[in-house]
Amino acid sequence: MTDLTSPPPAAAGAVSAQERQWGMAAHLSALAGFIIPFGSVLGPLVVWLIKKEEMPFVNDQGKEALNFNIMAGIIVLGLIILTVGTFGIGALLTVPLGVALGLVWLIFTIMAAIKANEGVSYRYPINLRLVK
Repeated sequence: MTDLTSPPPAAAGAVSAQERQWGMAAHLSALAGFIIPFGSVLGPLVVWLIKKEEMPFVNDQGKEALNFNIMAGIIVLGLIILTVGTFGIGALLTVPLGVALGLVWLIFTIMAAIKANEGVSYRYPINLRLVK
């Protein structure tokens, strides 16, 4: 059975300025979720699909950002189902959890973008490795 939580190996070699910028874009493109439905997944997916073949660092960071945003989306979906399933009473729990998740998501996304811009392969502390 595959371990879904262990991080993949970091990208090897020197990272060019262009790779660092695209790596940062892979993380920051998740902020499209504020404007476009499912944008937090679509943004990293588009960056990863465009540059994964030619830039190993972007391949690594794009997958990392994509996996993190898929996981966050699954958690949000679970919170919505819990709220609806309890006819709104669960909102007493799910709204504070959703706000906390949103803050953690934003902080980790910004931290990842900064590290990627420095040429460091960032690993989110909690992440499901669904896209390999």
